[in-house]
Amino acid sequence: MNQSKSVLIMGGSGQAGSDTAALLRRWHPELPLTIAGRNLDRAQHVADRLGIADAVTIDLTRGDLGLPDDRDYSAVVATLWDSHHNGLSYAQDHGLPYLSISSGMFDIGPEVVASAQKASAAPILVASHYLAGLAVLATLEAARAFNQIDSIRIGAVLDELDAGGPAGLADLERWTTVTAAGLIRRDGVFTWISESEAQTEVPSADGTLLPGQSVAILDVPSLALATRAPNVRFDLAIGESTSRRRDKPASTELRIDLAGTSPAGTPLTTSHYLTHPDGQRPLTALAIALGVERMLGLRGEKVPPGIHTPEALHDPSYVTEKMAEIGAIFAPA
Repeated sequence: MNQSKSVLIMGGSGQAGSDTAALLRRWHPELPLTIAGRNLDRAQHVADRLGIADAVTIDLTRGDLGLPDDRDYSAVVATLWDSHHNGLSYAQDHGLPYLSISSGMFDIGPEVVASAQKASAAPILVASHYLAGLAVLATLEAARAFNQIDSIRIGAVLDELDAGGPAGLADLERWTTVTAAGLIRRDGVFTWISESEAQTEVPSADGTLLPGQSVAILDVPSLALATRAPNVRFDLAIGESTSRRRDKPASTELRIDLAGTSPAGTPLTTSHYLTHPDGQRPLTALAIALGVERMLGLRGEKVPPGIHTPEALHDPSYVTEKMAEIGAIFAPA
């Protein structure tokens, strides 16, 4: 990779984007970054703190994003919803890796079609999973204890004070208003369940049960196909987290329940919690930064053109180590 070219971070002055940029700067001090946003002053403020970074304004409704013709980039990272898919088109027109985190289950169709139409253009990383893929990777790390997995159930607690900035709140509203149905894998079949069947309770880290529901999220097919588990479900509760009930800042909590067979052939069940005292923001940024590393060839083998998901590019053990480095706790329940 030519490190003289800058990584274009769309939404780089927002919560996920600015934290991603800070991680990339820490890991790769000489990597040029371009902070792109609607407000140039805010973007410039982030760029000034980073060093070896500049700021630009972008217009998501324009095919050229409103960027100068003489600028070259090394990748396009969409930390906000690429609503007109012009960031994706710009990346493909220039042969650049593209990463997105906000498409959602119902929005990935254009990314899949774009990859098929220009299969040799550049890699596309679809990371519109919970925590941009870290929930899947933590689950796959826990799954190493099994010879065969029969069921996976994930329960996520998103504190209502930790839903992110304006872009994150808009994503959440868009995802939850598309459908009230849930998507699960049941007996090997991906199945849509009704709103009433989707309703459930999600256990938080202190045992408190919060009302939640099964959601249509990419984690379900990613985990089902990666583990061949015939039964997979992802439940989400939006409410007060354990730490806030203790008068502390909002935390993020994820419970991972697995059932199957051990390498010795005996029945095995495990439960783990993935938590972070500072909420979902640092974990989401970590996942994006790890994706950028891989897409640029800064870690691991060069990613070929085509469409990719986080579990296809990352080693779960490595990712759980990086999560611990930023303060996450991944431990048996």
